Amino acid sequence: MRTVDGRTDRVVVVGAGLGGLACALHLAGSGRQVTVLEREPVPGGRAGRLSLDGYEFDTGPTVLTMPELIAEALGAVGEELTDWMELTQLDPAYRAYYPDGSTLDVITDTSRMAAEISKVCGPREADGYLRFVDYARELWRLERADFIERNLDAPTDLLTGNLLKLLAGGAFRRLQTKINQFFRDPRTQRIFSFQAMYAGLAPHDALAIYAVIAYLDSVAGVYFPRGGIHAVSRGLAGAAEKHGVQIRYGTTVERVETNGSRATGVLTTDGERIPADVVVLNPDLPVAYRDLLPAARQRRLTYSPSCVVLHVGSTQGYSKIAHHNIHFGRSWKGTFDEVIRRGELMTDPSLLVTNPSRTDPSVAPAGRHTYYVLAPVPNLDRAPFDWRGGLSGRYADELMATLEERGYVGFADGVELCEVVTPAEWAAQGMAAGTPFAAAHSLFQTGPFRPSNLHRTLANVVFVGSGTQPGVGVPMVLISGKLAAARITERRLP
Repeated sequence: MRTVDGRTDRVVVVGAGLGGLACALHLAGSGRQVTVLEREPVPGGRAGRLSLDGYEFDTGPTVLTMPELIAEALGAVGEELTDWMELTQLDPAYRAYYPDGSTLDVITDTSRMAAEISKVCGPREADGYLRFVDYARELWRLERADFIERNLDAPTDLLTGNLLKLLAGGAFRRLQTKINQFFRDPRTQRIFSFQAMYAGLAPHDALAIYAVIAYLDSVAGVYFPRGGIHAVSRGLAGAAEKHGVQIRYGTTVERVETNGSRATGVLTTDGERIPADVVVLNPDLPVAYRDLLPAARQRRLTYSPSCVVLHVGSTQGYSKIAHHNIHFGRSWKGTFDEVIRRGELMTDPSLLVTNPSRTDPSVAPAGRHTYYVLAPVPNLDRAPFDWRGGLSGRYADELMATLEERGYVGFADGVELCEVVTPAEWAAQGMAAGTPFAAAHSLFQTGPFRPSNLHRTLANVVFVGSGTQPGVGVPMVLISGKLAAARITERRLP
């Protein structure tokens, strides 16, 4: 494994996103002197916080899986997860709504989930589900140590015994093809394959290795921290500061200073120079290269679709929904083709609606409710729509009308406030192609083919976050923090 050469005592981490905070904790646990520079007044990066008129909204991810990875980062400095945040396991993890009017609760207890599938889709589907769980659990076991929680420098690093087992298990076939081996009902096929969108691909294009995302979502468990996902950011930041990490908020880095093949520190927009033995960059990786580092030719990447998010504060509540709700349109493959291949807005949208105040009333004023409505849309590379020219408001109105058609009676009338986030806002926040989901996980943008977390020519510049290995999603970003720290703390064998 390639590692940072030379001294590594003083580390400057640019950005207090989840990856940067996890990296800082692992570094602090190894005895490094760590300074984190964050331009915002709060930690979290994409997992930030929006406070409006007594309503509290998570600005980024709303689905939390694998809390043991949070515990691992805290454990690097001897802290316990339960001392820093209060987690509730969601039951159901999701509620799926289908065009035929049926619903399916996604329950992480496999016996109860099999009974749910049998009731809605029949016993044959339940048998297929149990076989899928065994398959996906084994897939996660095979992938985790060798390919996810490991720094990969070259394709030859993939050549392990587990690679042969993955090949034999069909993990490099198309995801939809593999899912169809277990499920025949379109409803179960959708609920166990839609997660490919997280990886930036349609299920009929993604590899079956990404069935592990469905495993984490639907089998390993979905959790909600009291106060929202931002509570994870606050907890990690608090533990880091307790153990000597200096976090400076409201501090924007203008550039990384270099001398030859090494970074020597960073320069802030206030003109302050902060010296460093190692610089860790948490901004979106292509933006970090473009804005903070000396000019260098960059590989052209294909980016994941983006999304429009509505943060809604409302007087309207709905007793029959769950915390997380997925509303599938009639179209399936066609919807992915519209967003990913043709760069069009969905004509028959599939939507995620999260209702955090159902689990934690403290995120809304008394008697009020919060909703997070997410609709996949093309990224700005694929379709440079003029989101600030009126499209934003029109599309928000269309999404609300769609929700009313799908059972959210009076949704628009109950809206007290609505903050609309589009690809234009994601781009303004420093996300390449206007997407919060980074580079797509196509075959040649995955594992050792994904941009490395160690700079090619600057020997002491390390990257962390979803743009580098292992990839997108809260679990992967937390792992990226550990992998980035390992580049600094581990020593190459002679």
